[in-house]
Order: sequence, then structure tokens, then C-alpha cells
Amino acid sequence: MPHESAPLLSVGLSWCQSGHRVAIATVVKTWGSSPRQAGSLLVICDSGDFVGSVSGGCIEGAVIAAAQKTMSDGVSQLLSFGVTQDMAWEVGLACGGRVEVWVERADPEQLQRLVTALARRQPLVVVTSLATGQQQVLDHPDQAASMASIPATLASACRDAFARDAASDVELSDGQRFFLWPLLPALRLLIVGAVHTAQPLSQMAMQCDLDVTVIDPRTAFATESRFPSVTLCKEWPEPALERLGLDRRTALVTLTHDPKLDEPPLAIALRSEAFYIGALGSGKTHATRLQRLREQGFSDDSLSRIQGPIGLRIGARSPAEIAVSILAQLISVLRRECP
Repeated sequence: MPHESAPLLSVGLSWCQSGHRVAIATVVKTWGSSPRQAGSLLVICDSGDFVGSVSGGCIEGAVIAAAQKTMSDGVSQLLSFGVTQDMAWEVGLACGGRVEVWVERADPEQLQRLVTALARRQPLVVVTSLATGQQQVLDHPDQAASMASIPATLASACRDAFARDAASDVELSDGQRFFLWPLLPALRLLIVGAVHTAQPLSQMAMQCDLDVTVIDPRTAFATESRFPSVTLCKEWPEPALERLGLDRRTALVTLTHDPKLDEPPLAIALRSEAFYIGALGSGKTHATRLQRLREQGFSDDSLSRIQGPIGLRIGARSPAEIAVSILAQLISVLRRECP
């Protein structure tokens, strides 16, 4: 699935292109049991339409009213709300909390840049001064370090925002506050082999917010009835992966046991920055596979990136249990390593 902000920003851009003024409200910081995390969006049109959410519904009215003022005068606002216990129960929470929301008038050119970057899988971090409203858009983790206008502490926080994929509020020693909002490409899982294990794995992975594609040229296997709601690619894996590309936000899993289907994708993945590479098969099968890949010039250090036999050692037997072990291992690597 795409970054959750992508459709909201696209709607805002379409409103701008239709001649409307648009405001964007972003959750900057939360305390206690706030219903929405930092980085959550509410996009408001001067027509009164809006999409997204910055709470469970208890502060939207006030934010929309503030947004109307910002759309009119162009002055950004930092709003602070306390969510009482009574209000919290109304939106399904056990206790109250506090939330800060940054409201700004949308810049159509910047909106276009963000929407385009998300479509192209280009990572960005938007850095906003909460005192002046001035923004800078970074497209590389180390870009901030080379910019004289960004202090070293803030540059380090920008690298951390890229690494953790989590919005954050940063206060410098001189009292300046900045909001760091990462817009990173959707996490993807590319599964080679529309086999039995791929069925539960694809469904579980989508529930974990991964964008899943199952690749298999065998049309009897890759059918919509076997993989409902899953993106199917009925090409051979090599051209499919060359077209899709493997970046640092992509995982590859091969499940066919067929060297001519599994090994070319593994070779492509080893030459990429894919954060997770896994291959189904017994220990003996995997050892033979590694030897063939060594003969293609891959070092043992490179081959150690392949999780094989795939999955955590939990005694999995059924296809669904094997899928659980694979997804658990993928998440473990993701949270430890993925930028």
C-alpha cells in the first residue's frame, strides 16, 4: 500500500489545481493517549471539504475552523489541545491526552513535489520551523549535514527521521523547535512463486501494511481466485524485478524450490539494497543454492544476506505457520535494519 499520506496529499493537490485554497493540519506532538500519531494529516479545502484525521473526531472542528483562518491570511498556526477523559471515552480511548497540531496553507508546488516523490519511491523529510513556518525538503539522510542553515543537532535528528520512519518534534538548545516529517516509500514485499505458502503470507503481509506483489509466470498458479486483492505479476521474475526495482524499502521472498525461478531473483536482490532476502527450502537445498550463487561470483559475506532456510525457527509445519515464521523474521530484520 502507498504511504498513508499519499492519497490525502493527492486530494489536496487536486483541490489546489481546481483553484481552491487548501490548508494542511499535521499532528506534531502527542502526550498520553492521543488517538492519532505524529505525522497524521487533515487536509482542508476552502469549500468546507476535508480528508484525513488528526484525532478520533474530538478536535477536528476546532482545527478546521483554524484552517479557514490560515487559508484566508496565510499565517501558520501551532494549536494545542487537551483531550479530557470524557472526550477520550467518546472516541474509544481509556484516558485523556494532549496533542499539538501545525496548520499551514498548502503550497501547490510543494504539494506536487511531495506527491511526485511518493509516486517515484523517493524518500523525503520535510523540516518545518514551528516559529517561522519556514520549510526545507531533504531527499537524502546526509543532505542536512551539508547545509549551513541546519545545526548539527538538527542534522542528526534528520538522519534519525530517515532511519526510523517516524515523525518527531525537535527542540534545540536555543529554544528553536522543528517538526521533522518523513515521507518514505511504501514498504514492499515481492514474493516469487504463487505457491500455497504465498497465499497466507501475502494476506498477512498486507495486514501489516506491506505493499505485496506475487510474481509467477505460471498462470495456473497466479490466479485472482487464489490471491484475492493481491497484485499479481505473471512475468518471469527477472524482467519483473528489473521493472519493479529493489530498493532499501523492499523485501524479496522466493518460494518455488525451482532454481530457474528462484535463483535469478536472488542474484538481483543481492546486487540491490533490499532490506530482506529469503529463500524457502531445506538446509541441503539451500547449501546447493549458495554454491551455485558462489559460482556466479557472490562472496560468502554477500550470500549471508539470504535468510535460508527462510523464517524463524518456531517449528512451523503448515503453509500458514510457515508464513507466520517468514513474516516474523522479515519484521525482525525490518525493525532492526530498515531505513
